[in-house]
Amino acid sequence: MHEPQEIPLRHRDLNWLSFNARVLQEAEDKINPLYERIRFLAIFSSNLDEYFRVRVAQLRQMKRVEKSIRKKLALKPSKITKEILEEVKLQQHKFGEIYKKQILPELAKNGIRLLDTKHFNEIQKQFAAKYFKENVKAHIKPRIIDIEEENELFLENAELYFVVGFTDKEKLGIVNIPVETCGRFVKLKADGEENAITYLDEIIRNQISSLFQDQNIEGVYEIKLSRDAELYIQDIYEGVLAEKIYDSLAQRTDGQPTRLLYDAEMPGFLYKKVRKLLKLGKIDMMPGGKYHNFNDFFSFPDPTNNPELHYKEMPEIEHKVLANSKNYFKTISEKDQAVHFPYMSFAYVENFLEQAVNDKDVTAIKISLYRVADESRLTSLLLKALEKGKQVTVFVEAKARFDEENNIIWGRKFEEKGANVIYSYPKIKVHSKIMLVQRMEDEDLVNYSYIGTGNFNSETSKIYCDHAIFTSNKQIAKELSRLFKVLEGELIIPREKNLLISPFSTRQEFIKLIYNEIDYARAGKKAKIIAKMNSLEDAEMIDLLYKASNAGVEIRLLVRGFTCLIPGIKGLSENIYITSIVDRFLEHGRIYIFENGGDQKMYYGSADWMSRNLSRRIEVLSPILDKDVAREFKEILDIQLNDNVKARIQDADEKNDYVQKGENEKQVRSQYEIYNYLKEKHSL
Repeated sequence: MHEPQEIPLRHRDLNWLSFNARVLQEAEDKINPLYERIRFLAIFSSNLDEYFRVRVAQLRQMKRVEKSIRKKLALKPSKITKEILEEVKLQQHKFGEIYKKQILPELAKNGIRLLDTKHFNEIQKQFAAKYFKENVKAHIKPRIIDIEEENELFLENAELYFVVGFTDKEKLGIVNIPVETCGRFVKLKADGEENAITYLDEIIRNQISSLFQDQNIEGVYEIKLSRDAELYIQDIYEGVLAEKIYDSLAQRTDGQPTRLLYDAEMPGFLYKKVRKLLKLGKIDMMPGGKYHNFNDFFSFPDPTNNPELHYKEMPEIEHKVLANSKNYFKTISEKDQAVHFPYMSFAYVENFLEQAVNDKDVTAIKISLYRVADESRLTSLLLKALEKGKQVTVFVEAKARFDEENNIIWGRKFEEKGANVIYSYPKIKVHSKIMLVQRMEDEDLVNYSYIGTGNFNSETSKIYCDHAIFTSNKQIAKELSRLFKVLEGELIIPREKNLLISPFSTRQEFIKLIYNEIDYARAGKKAKIIAKMNSLEDAEMIDLLYKASNAGVEIRLLVRGFTCLIPGIKGLSENIYITSIVDRFLEHGRIYIFENGGDQKMYYGSADWMSRNLSRRIEVLSPILDKDVAREFKEILDIQLNDNVKARIQDADEKNDYVQKGENEKQVRSQYEIYNYLKEKHSL
């Protein structure tokens, strides 16, 4: 595989911080209702936690890789880590400013006060003491650590603790904050007309002296430790190189501490003791505010129940065909049907599966599950299919980060009921979102396909923007059937002509399509590439986009997350324009359009332009062959390309400037415009 080394590329981990800065912008944007801005603070915090557990942890571990390998890969983990920490400190400061100077005052304006112990009145103090005794105390495990006798301290990943400083400098106290069992927020007894809320932290802080009655307390400071997640080297490197890196890291201890968030008010002597006990370097210490774990703000209560503080409801749009279809097989055989989440209900997928389960002519159901939901209608239907004697094949991805355990549990449940369950291969993930239903019709086996951009998960479908198509197209179904045979070990390669299937054909076909546009541009004809994806990282694809830009191909990209491509560089990427949309829902769909001399080719599916998606995962992208469905996808994409409310320009300066509305232009907030577009199109 061609790996260009000399072309200008951004570092993915640094540019990811630019994406999280866009999330922080949403917390600041007063277009969003107050509680939605609070939710964006929670998303920012949650994103950053995972980033440190995975990406920063990986950089830290790369420091231990043999120097010769680091040199070959041009790795500079120490330099990048330093740049990351500098940027994170700036973002954390901005986060604190938004929280203190905007969110808290606006909560107060709406009659909601988030109080600390210093601002409790007598009634609230009494309530807090009683609440602690009745609801919290049983879950508290205070410890006194004698520095002379103990030289190590174990803290759970992402749990909150108080460090308690005493006048006896040879000792310190540790108190757990049991958020999981007690919740993070407590509604205090009403004080007049105001609705008062406090942190669980403050309920405990108010009682610290009762936990250490023999000590003189000098200060109480909150901390949170992040530990490494498992490293997924194969997501970035492959072959012999990956093996060498694994060998270099053979002595690594899983889950080692990677970052300590601490209250910046903590005095120096206590800071040093904590750092020593946790065996952390200075670089691992991240100063913060009084509170940590802002991802708990996902559950921040609204005691006023004021609808103005939340997004207005967007009732799911009824699909004008599927909503009234009693027989999906007949409906799909007549015409391809597209569904778009979260604007439409995931129930259409579940209804299709339910009809397959209850249809006596259906013989087999095959599905790939990347992130298996907890108990759900879909998993129940798969179990019911087994009870009815259907052949059920489930490909379970055992290496879906942070969902490994749940996926394996479900895999075993399916196995126990008689399903053919296939788990990940050693060095390849199955990331495709595919389902195949096989049905006997007039003594012929007919395949019905479902190909999507999002997981088979009814919960995430409510917040992720994804697309899917039901089709009975014979060529698509035949190729999808062959792919399942590859997964089942019956075939080695799927031999596809229509579908793009990684790692077999996706990269090669995209290369051909881009060179095709280059040829059209050089011939003086219209040449254009439009691509929407989550992330853009693959060096070969970026190199080709630079070449296409120089040849005169117009390139319009929508990239939600990070991009390693640098647009707008003279003589390199002048014809590349990138925007990113962060709004109410998480943009998750992938759509690719190539002008192709006026006969446009359009694909959608599960793969981003990242090396892992093109070369190291099973991914499926499908052409959109139904002209009406293709028009619908194109019109949805056009709306997003014209967003001038929530779109940010991704330029060489990484300033995240919002796209500005032109003087005579209509205001376009794309997610709301798409909702209205689909509502009108599917009105019954």
